[in-house]
Amino acid sequence: MSSAPRVVIVHRRTELDELLARHGTRGQAAFFLSSRGRDIAELEDRHQQTVRAIERVSTAVPVDWRRGTLERADIDRFLFAPDDIVVVVGQDGLVANVAKYLDGQPVVGVDPEPGRNAGALVRHDAKDAAELLRSTGSVEERTMAEAVLDDGQRLLALNEVFLGHPSHQSARYTLDVPGAGGEAQSSSGLIVSTGTGATGWCRSIALERGSQLAMPAPTERRLLWFVREAWPSPATGASLTAGELTGGHLSVVAQSDRLVAFGDGVESDTLVIGWGQTVRLGVAAQRLRLVG
Repeated sequence: MSSAPRVVIVHRRTELDELLARHGTRGQAAFFLSSRGRDIAELEDRHQQTVRAIERVSTAVPVDWRRGTLERADIDRFLFAPDDIVVVVGQDGLVANVAKYLDGQPVVGVDPEPGRNAGALVRHDAKDAAELLRSTGSVEERTMAEAVLDDGQRLLALNEVFLGHPSHQSARYTLDVPGAGGEAQSSSGLIVSTGTGATGWCRSIALERGSQLAMPAPTERRLLWFVREAWPSPATGASLTAGELTGGHLSVVAQSDRLVAFGDGVESDTLVIGWGQTVRLGVAAQRLRLVG
């Protein structure tokens, strides 16, 4: 086996790619956009920025290294090797999409449209790719969350895990919290968030409630959890609705025919939890190793 590492460049189709796939020709896509007050020139410019960034990263890979290119839709079917270096060219969310399929491989986040993305995870410019590929020993290890079913199925997330009913119906379950006991609940579901996810959905819930819980740092081995809209009734309670996890797990026993758990908003990658099954939510052993 070759000792040279493999660089895997991960990207997603641009908005222009998706429009052309849907409408067939540039003219039809341009007409569709103009009818909604948009100009296709904007999408073409952004498309070219992404193409140039991918080309620049590819050019930066040393000639004696192996390389591969991976589209977002194929991530769950791709086999990452232990010595891969993963370069994500796109938005912050694309890093979260790929993180759950990795096990220690370093990730370089490249922003193809500087100033448009938040840049929390895609921090780098494509022009710095050559230097970054040579300095993957300098990484920030970001905490991830996990959901583990009693049958061994497992799900990872960089931002947060959501557990609830697959529709807008109430989820029925029994929640057991380390050190606080258990409670039967009916709610809109619950989320378990990492420090990376604490700037998004988790923070929104915390602000709405006026929560005094301190948000975890992205590298901190601590999670926050929130139950959404718990309904107090003769059979269900609403006393256990928020907290933090530094050790142990939340334990949830399904009391509905079908609950689901998914990570980072990707509903296509879902654990299905049947009546009476138990899922445990907590800090994952794996971490995202983010370069620079």
